[in-house]
Amino acid sequence: MAEIKITQEVQDLVETELRKGASNSRIANLLELPYKKAVEIIETIKENIRPEVGQVIKFQFRGEYMQGRIEKLLTNSAIVVIDWENSAKRMYDLMEEKTVVNFKDIQEFVEE
Repeated sequence: MAEIKITQEVQDLVETELRKGASNSRIANLLELPYKKAVEIIETIKENIRPEVGQVIKFQFRGEYMQGRIEKLLTNSAIVVIDWENSAKRMYDLMEEKTVVNFKDIQEFVEE
């Protein structure tokens, strides 16, 4: 199988739609590609954006920006230890020290 060329525009569109929870068929329609070809692109991008244990992420909870380190990966989510130094302090009373974050809710990966 030939290597698939993915432009930054396609990458951004697919990542955005995946985070929204869009179906493969919707993404294929947005890309104006046959379903099978679109799924190849989607799978390639999914592999590249899947977080790893130990990565620091930014996410939102109830409209507040939070940051934490991934402790454990689940199928479509991760157990995250909240970094209270870089998170909304007002959420401290509402949240435990760990929380579950869906992959689609990850706003950004933080470089250390």
